[in-house]
Amino acid sequence: MSRLRHIGILSAVILPSFMTALDSTVVNVALPRIQRELGLDESGLKWVAAIYPLTYASSLLFGGHLTDRKGRRPTLIVGVVIFTLSSAVCSFSEQAETLIVGRGLQGVGAALIAPASLAVLSHDLPPRSRSGGIAALTVALATALASGPVLSGLITEHLGWNWLFAINLPVGVICLFLAIAYVPALPLSAPSPTVDVPATPLGMVALFCLPLGGLSYCLIEAPRYGVASPRVAVVGTLSALSLLVLAVKPSPRRSSVRVLFGQRAFTGGIISQLLWGLGVSGVYFFTTLFIQNVLHLSPTSAGLLFTPVALALLMTAPFVTRLARRWGDGRVSAAGLFFVSAGLLLVALGSGRHNAVALIPGLAAIGVGSALAVPLTTRALEASPEGLSGIAAGLFSATREASGVFGIAVVGLIVTSVQRSVASTSVDAEHAFLAGYQVGLCTAAALVATGVPVALWALRKHVCPQHGCTPT
Repeated sequence: MSRLRHIGILSAVILPSFMTALDSTVVNVALPRIQRELGLDESGLKWVAAIYPLTYASSLLFGGHLTDRKGRRPTLIVGVVIFTLSSAVCSFSEQAETLIVGRGLQGVGAALIAPASLAVLSHDLPPRSRSGGIAALTVALATALASGPVLSGLITEHLGWNWLFAINLPVGVICLFLAIAYVPALPLSAPSPTVDVPATPLGMVALFCLPLGGLSYCLIEAPRYGVASPRVAVVGTLSALSLLVLAVKPSPRRSSVRVLFGQRAFTGGIISQLLWGLGVSGVYFFTTLFIQNVLHLSPTSAGLLFTPVALALLMTAPFVTRLARRWGDGRVSAAGLFFVSAGLLLVALGSGRHNAVALIPGLAAIGVGSALAVPLTTRALEASPEGLSGIAAGLFSATREASGVFGIAVVGLIVTSVQRSVASTSVDAEHAFLAGYQVGLCTAAALVATGVPVALWALRKHVCPQHGCTPT
């Protein structure tokens, strides 16, 4: 393979992946401006933030199926087209409903791009270049997550929030050209007997979407309509029934999933990932509102205030492997979750001082803890048996995105309930929001803290089998 084609394939994978990762973070800082300009109420604002990870998580199974059945190149191209067109819808949105639909379609496009990109790296690069390609992709994703808040603040303040989506249009066109020009259009090989692809993927996706979307709807809309309102009760009942059908429906994947959850490291990793996402995702959403609506900082300053999280994560990451070898994966991961929980409490304490600088220690602790918790994911995926790595990765990705949705919904439910209760005592709106925000932070800290014993249980006395030792 020529060097030019090699670079072309890497670009065709890394650029769209960077674009989709960036869009998962850039909206948070722009939320107060979006709320004012579109006249959104609280539940509408939550939907703007939550719909992207919701549709992303729901469509990952379909994206993986499409990659296996239709090919890596067509799936990547379709994903880029959907993401680019939906970005145009978001950019020209003048109503909340249009923006929410556009964000949802972006999640679908991202869910097609993710598995297709990994498949291209795994199959279309020379074997000796694959590790470097995956490392380059990892660096690109980390860079997108780190630069997202800062870029969002600058664009929102100086150009307007619509430009957050408009910049995807030329980038999407470039991604489309790269995918057509460099990703090989290879004939599909026969599926491996160890790879199980369901015959009716749309049905499985629908069954997965209903409980995930329904529960999110109930959590987000309950503060507005009440838990006992007919619309919330009906959606909750349908969600529970669809979850029951999904649990008892005969499926050839069932034995594979049982095998995966029979691995202690995998089960513990999934649970810890869910708890981490529940705690952190909602806090990011409401911290953005607190910084701009209570502390009255500009979008640019708000974006810069999140840089300690990214910097602390990037500075800690190189030492995680060495710490894990010395102290063990379980202890390091448990320490990471403890740091995240402590960081959330520090942010709650700092928020009472009405000083942005007081938030920095807590945000930095969250970054350090998130880096230290990485061995949970690594060892969980290593624990997956031969032939089930794709299913394991898909479950982890879906759990990560779903935890973001539920984090916004669960913490949001607590923040809204406390805020309304305090506001009824004639306290001004800012103090009422602060009270709800602090209770939400403490709840999030408690959720993350419950992951500490889970990490110790999942990875106790675990030694990596790749180093010639016997795992538990």
